[in-house]
Amino acid sequence: MFPEEWCMTERIAVEFCHITRVELAKVMRTRAKEIEVKLLLFAIQRTTNFEGLLAKRFTGCTLTDGPGQKRPDSPLDPTNPFLEDEPGEDVGTEKDEDLAKSRKPKAPDNPYHGIVSRCFDPHLYVYIESQDKNLGELIDWFVADFRAQGPPKAGMEEGGAVLPSCADLFVCYKKCMVQCSQLSMGEPMITLTTIFQKFLREYAWKILSGNLPKSSSNSGGLTITSLLKEKEGPEAAKFTVDELCLICSILSTAESCLATTQQLEEKLKEKVDKILVERISLTGEMDTFSTVISNSIQLLVQDLDAVCDPALTAMSKMPWQSVEHVGDQSPYVTSIIMHIKQNVPIIRDNLASTRKYFTQFCIKFTNSFIPKFINHLLRCKPISMVGAEQLLLDTHSLKTVLLDPPSIGSQVLHKAPASYTKVVKGLTCAEMILKVVMAPHEPPVVFVDNYIKLLADGNPETFQKILDMKGLKRSEQSSMLELFRLRLPTPPSGADGGPSLSFSTPTPEQESSRIRKLEKLIKKRLYIEN
Repeated sequence: MFPEEWCMTERIAVEFCHITRVELAKVMRTRAKEIEVKLLLFAIQRTTNFEGLLAKRFTGCTLTDGPGQKRPDSPLDPTNPFLEDEPGEDVGTEKDEDLAKSRKPKAPDNPYHGIVSRCFDPHLYVYIESQDKNLGELIDWFVADFRAQGPPKAGMEEGGAVLPSCADLFVCYKKCMVQCSQLSMGEPMITLTTIFQKFLREYAWKILSGNLPKSSSNSGGLTITSLLKEKEGPEAAKFTVDELCLICSILSTAESCLATTQQLEEKLKEKVDKILVERISLTGEMDTFSTVISNSIQLLVQDLDAVCDPALTAMSKMPWQSVEHVGDQSPYVTSIIMHIKQNVPIIRDNLASTRKYFTQFCIKFTNSFIPKFINHLLRCKPISMVGAEQLLLDTHSLKTVLLDPPSIGSQVLHKAPASYTKVVKGLTCAEMILKVVMAPHEPPVVFVDNYIKLLADGNPETFQKILDMKGLKRSEQSSMLELFRLRLPTPPSGADGGPSLSFSTPTPEQESSRIRKLEKLIKKRLYIEN
């Protein structure tokens, strides 16, 4: 009836599609409250299948401005990730298995893509709301399952491992993402991303942070006698072995979530329309998991710190002036080493898959412990020569143990990383303090210069603590402090005054002036003593 080049059969089919789309849109607007997710997905599936049949039957030439034109080439770059099929991908969820049976044709492959099915776009919120509800139920199930099953037990294969719920969550996310991208690559994908963000935060709060053991500030008193009687055993640690294992497991899970969230962000940007890529960002959620990691490491540090504190207190209260001979390491050192040997192997073994965080734990603990040790060391007063030698031996024992966390309790020797050994060298300051204490304070100039050389600390308060450790009288301390101030170099103009100064060699004029003032001080001191 009609000339073949008019393509009337195709034109009638296209007009049918336009009319059908308009009428379907009217029906759905009037009965929007009756649309539920299974019905919507079923309708979309049947419609996209019909569009696929049109693509097989017709060329699509009538969809362009002029008749008889060839099917247009894809305007998209051939390397566009949207063109790539995902082989073997299960695009359905457990509740929406019907959609998994057929894939929605990609726009570049089908000129009839969306000719009818785009009428469903305004109603895809029904699908998004369904996913919001499903993910909320999944998080609640994770919480209930954790309470029922309990944390991973120490000594078992899953000890310190990533929680199973982590993998379950991201598998569900992947299915939702693929399914939504088949329905739309526009605004619904942005809305789905918002839902993903919501439940990533909930997972971090409810499953990870919410299950971290609570630290206790009450570490109990400890005397020298109790240190001598203290028995080795797990009861000495504030956290139990199972609690340490749980913290490590949560840390490992947070690290896995951090890495997978970054990959999820990249995949979402591949799936969404190019003009919407800038609106995809999961940086806030990645920061949340980083916070969980930091809090977990801090808990491990605080726990070991707390059980070492009583031993440091006992050290500062010991009668170091009465020590008559140098023996084995002191009881407080034995206590500290015992706690380190209890906690560190557990933490190391449970963080075997995340070595960098074990190193971070070691660095943070050592950065916390060494200043505390030096602070308590400065409280030890007065100290005899033999007492200083004993403290020097104790400091060396602690330094040896602190350098060995990778190998403590392990049959395999591991060398500590350079970033960590550099931190442990901070104990050298304690050794220098003890060497200054052991040095004779006569003549005063030599003592002061020796202090400046070994410690390079321009803070008079620190110098006075050293004098207290030596047991010098107040009259002697006054002249020493005055001499110390005279020996300090003048800081460069405009420089901020601080406790640590750069000591340079004085000029001959400065040296002559100091010698004259020093002579006056010595004469004055001799006069007072006589």
